[in-house]
Amino acid sequence: MLEIIAAGVLTYPQIDPILIEFGPVAIRWYSLAYITGILYVWWAIRRLSQKPGAAMSGAHIDDFITWAVFGVILGGRLGYVLFYNLNAYLQDPIAILRLWDGGMSFHGGFAGVVISVIFYCRKHKLDLMRVSDVIAIVSPIGLLVGRTANFINGELWGRPTDVPWAMVFPADPLGLSRHPSQLYEAIGEGLILFILLQYLYHKTRIAKEMPGVLAAIFMGGYGLARILLEFVREPDAHLGLMAGISRGQMLSVPMFLLAAWLVSKGIRHKAKLKANPKRAKSQPKSSAKPPVKSSGQK
Repeated sequence: MLEIIAAGVLTYPQIDPILIEFGPVAIRWYSLAYITGILYVWWAIRRLSQKPGAAMSGAHIDDFITWAVFGVILGGRLGYVLFYNLNAYLQDPIAILRLWDGGMSFHGGFAGVVISVIFYCRKHKLDLMRVSDVIAIVSPIGLLVGRTANFINGELWGRPTDVPWAMVFPADPLGLSRHPSQLYEAIGEGLILFILLQYLYHKTRIAKEMPGVLAAIFMGGYGLARILLEFVREPDAHLGLMAGISRGQMLSVPMFLLAAWLVSKGIRHKAKLKANPKRAKSQPKSSAKPPVKSSGQK
């Protein structure tokens, strides 16, 4: 059996993790994935902002994208430090700042964005649930390109297998044929979730009648995909499994709780609209007033 697994089936398409290099400056595929995901989110929400009744104005998304970038980077890095390698960083705290060495956590980045959204909506008096929905329906593209970059880097591979599409990753010290679990995650957490959310947003009345539910579907969909796919993903060597459960699966459980709360909130909102139809008709056409820019002088 081990001989079959070690033989491999598909050839891993070795791609240099560095896309372009100018002397000491290198542009990596992983960095490009982050940039692509952020630019897509900005572009997609800006398009939605042009429609009547938009949750955010174009000026809002131009302003918010900076908040989102800080939320993703700070949250992702701190999440990795706290959830995955705390002891190592306690011994070398300066390493926390070396982002180029790698080490980002989705759950930490997710928490960072959630906090950013909450504070931004409060500051500009935007509808938190509607803004959350808009951000949720475009976010899977970031997961798609991010997991694809993991595959290009030849990292976060799957567990040993003898399926016909198994691959041997060059950095694997054991040289075993493994699930290309990065691609599974790119499809499950990224592409499929994106298509589902786009359909529900554009072809149903969920966003209008039950604000917050699309954000809940994103959280629940991601959590479900992550938990299932972790069963074919190799656990972190320094963490292993706890009672057969990986760290990623543990961190995904709270997403279901938050999703359930958002769904209940959306259902209550729909019930209120049904109880008071006039309230639904009198809803403002748009809650998105551009942020006021200060000249810096009082």
